[in-house]
Amino acid sequence: MTSDVLVGAGLSSSASFEVLIGTILSGLYNEAAIDMVEIAKASQYAENVYFGKPCGLMDQCACAVGGLITIDFQDPSKPVVKAVDADFSKYGYSLCITDTKGSHADLTHEYAAIPEEMKAVARYFGKDVLREVDPEEFNKHIPEVREAVSDRAVLRAIHFFNENERVAKIVNLLEEGDFDGFLNGIEASGNSSFKYLQNVYPSSDPTAQGISVALALSENLLDETSGVSRVHGGGFAGTIQAFVPNDQVENYRQGMDAVFGDGSCHVLKIRAVGGKQLL
Repeated sequence: MTSDVLVGAGLSSSASFEVLIGTILSGLYNEAAIDMVEIAKASQYAENVYFGKPCGLMDQCACAVGGLITIDFQDPSKPVVKAVDADFSKYGYSLCITDTKGSHADLTHEYAAIPEEMKAVARYFGKDVLREVDPEEFNKHIPEVREAVSDRAVLRAIHFFNENERVAKIVNLLEEGDFDGFLNGIEASGNSSFKYLQNVYPSSDPTAQGISVALALSENLLDETSGVSRVHGGGFAGTIQAFVPNDQVENYRQGMDAVFGDGSCHVLKIRAVGGKQLL
C-alpha cells in the first residue's frame, strides 16, 4: 500500500484504509459487486466495534462513493447519497488543506462527547436523536434543557438544527452556480462550528489551539472578499480547509507553511470516483 493521505490529521485516513480493505475484499472474492455504501457501513462498523471510535458514517461514505456528495442520514442503515456537480476551478478557486500538525490520536473522548450531548438533548424530548426533535419545541424549552443537560449541549444542539438547514441551502447554491453564496455558507458553517459545536480545540487542553491559529492566519492572508476557511473534519486538531482564489494560492501556501512548516499546506482536488479496482 502507498498513500499520501495525512495520518491523524482529520483527512479521513482511517476511513480511507477501511474502504480500501473493503474494496479489495469485494474485488478478490465478490467480483467487485458489493455496493460502495455497504462497504462504507462495514468500514464504520470496524471503526466503532474494533477500534472503539464512535464515528458516524460520513467519512466512510465520502471515501467509498467519491466525488463531491451530500448525504442524508435520516435512516442510518440506508443513507441517501446524492452527487453534487461542482468544479471549483471554473470559478477560479482552489481547495487548500493545511495540516496544523496536531494529532487526533488521544481525542476520542472529545469526539464522543458531541453525539452523547446531542442525544442527551434528544432524550429530554423523549426522542433518540435530534433529527426527531422539533426545533421550535427545542427553542421553547431551552431554559429547561440547560438545567437538565448542560449549556454546551444546548449550543451543540443549536448548531445541529441550524446546520441541517444550512447544508441544504449550500448545496442548492452550488448547484445553481452561486459560488459567492456557497462561500458565505461555508464561512457561516465554520463560524457555527467554532462558536456552537465547539470542535476547534479540545476542552481537555485549551492551550493547544493549532486550528484556531490556522483560522486566524487564514483570515489575515485572505481579504474579506476573496476566500474563506473553516475547520475541517471532526476538528479539535488536525486540519483546516480554505477556498482560495487561484491567483492567491501561492501567497496563501507560503503564509501557512511559514507557521506550520514546509509542506503543511496542500492544494487538493476532489477525485470523481471512490473505491475502484484497476485492471
